[in-house]
Amino acid sequence: MNAIILAAGLGTRLGAYTQDRPKALVEVAGRTMLEHQLRRLSSFGFDRFVVNVHHFAPMVTGYLERNRNFGLDICVSDESGLLLDTGGGIRKAMHMFGGSGPVLVHNVDIFSNANLKALYDTHVNNGCHATLLTQKRQTSRYMYFDAAGRLTGWSNEKTGQTRSPYPDFVPRQDMAFAFQGIHVLSPEILPALDRVDTRAFSITDFYVNSCADLDIRNVSFPLMEWADAGRPETLETAGKLVRDCYL
Repeated sequence: MNAIILAAGLGTRLGAYTQDRPKALVEVAGRTMLEHQLRRLSSFGFDRFVVNVHHFAPMVTGYLERNRNFGLDICVSDESGLLLDTGGGIRKAMHMFGGSGPVLVHNVDIFSNANLKALYDTHVNNGCHATLLTQKRQTSRYMYFDAAGRLTGWSNEKTGQTRSPYPDFVPRQDMAFAFQGIHVLSPEILPALDRVDTRAFSITDFYVNSCADLDIRNVSFPLMEWADAGRPETLETAGKLVRDCYL
C-alpha cells in the first residue's frame, strides 16, 4: 500500500525547534516525527512511501540515507525550488506512484490512535475519489458533510467566511467536522488535480472547490485520540499519545 508523508512545511509554528532543522526531524518522545510516522504506517502494512521535503531538505535526505530508509521503500519528492503547499505536493508525489492504487496521505506532525488500515479499507470499499479522516471537535475551520457523508462546504468560524460549489449551501444544515490531516486519495482523482493551473495550492481548497464534481467523503472513528505536534505547546500532548500508542 502507498503512503505520502507531508514533511515539506516550513515549521514556523514550532519557533526555535525548527531554526536548525526541519519539522520532520524534531523529536517527540525520543524519536523524530518522521521516524514515528514511518514506523506506524509500516505497522499497518503500508510499504511504499513518498516523503516530500523543502525546509532543510538535505537534512531529511541525509537522515533517511543514514538510517537506510528504515528498511522501507522510500522516495523523496524534493520541493526545494518551490514549496508546493499541500495540494501541489500531493499531486507531485502521487505521480511518483504511477497510478498504482490508492494513496494514504499523512501530515508528519499529526499523531493519532486511528486505525489507518481501516481508513484505507473503508476508502477502497466505498470506491470514492477521496476519504478524509475527521473528528467531532471544536475548531476554527469546519468541513461539512451531508447525510451520505459527502463533502458539501467549508467555513471559518473566526472570519465568518464560507465556501461551497453548491449555491444553496448553508453551514450547520449539514454535519460539521474537523479535518484531521490524514486522508486517502484514489488515482482517479489525478486528472482533476492536474487541471489545477497553479503549481502550489491547498488540498483543502481543492476538495471544497471540487466536491460537487468529485465523490469526497469522510470517516470518523469513535474514541479517537489526536494531537497536532506543530506548535511548542502541543508537543507534550503529542508525546503522551506517542508513548501510549506508538512505542
